[in-house]
Amino acid sequence: RRTTMTSHPAPEGIFESFRRAEMLIARQRPLDALAALAPVLESRPDSVSVQLLAGRAYLNSAQLQRAEAAFARVVDLDPSDHYARFGLGKALHRQGRLDEAHTQLRMAAAMDPRPEYQEALGEVRARIAVESTGEPDLPDNPV
Repeated sequence: RRTTMTSHPAPEGIFESFRRAEMLIARQRPLDALAALAPVLESRPDSVSVQLLAGRAYLNSAQLQRAEAAFARVVDLDPSDHYARFGLGKALHRQGRLDEAHTQLRMAAAMDPRPEYQEALGEVRARIAVESTGEPDLPDNPV
């Protein structure tokens, strides 16, 4: 069996690229992480762990529509993935899509009541409340 220059990277190369991307995200270098993750995304587009990592990198680099797509893909592949719902909710929240964000964050918090999920849900609920009253989101500051 012959391999060509256009064949996918070897599995060990994919694994190393994935681990490098994880390390770069941990070091808060999401754009570098996405560069490392590119061959992994190409060869494993339906991998939950790859899409979750890509979603985190997209979210951390303010590529909100790409983050939304990555987390939504994970939800399609595994509807019980609470972290994907959390990430999707965060991406939607940052795009101002509060009702959709609320739905995803509420599901994430119901699946796993982690403090960060509860906090994100509370932030969206507060913003919905402020927007429904029609008042600006300003601190109380009597003149």
